[in-house]
Amino acid sequence: MSKLLIIPFLLIASAASAQSGAGMNQSACARDVTRFCRAKMNDGDMVVLACLKEHREKLGKACAKVLTDNGQ
Repeated sequence: MSKLLIIPFLLIASAASAQSGAGMNQSACARDVTRFCRAKMNDGDMVVLACLKEHREKLGKACAKVLTDNGQ
């Protein structure tokens, strides 16, 4: 599985880390994670990824593109 798919949410809080490719992916989904998956943030990255996929039709364009570009 691509490292870009796993979104370490502790890093989302740090906007400074958004300069790398993974950081941009995290930034792209940070708002959607907060909106749709906040209750699952402490359950692990794969649980949050599953949550984002469950809400795919409601995700912002940037986050939806990150998922699609990474085969999700």
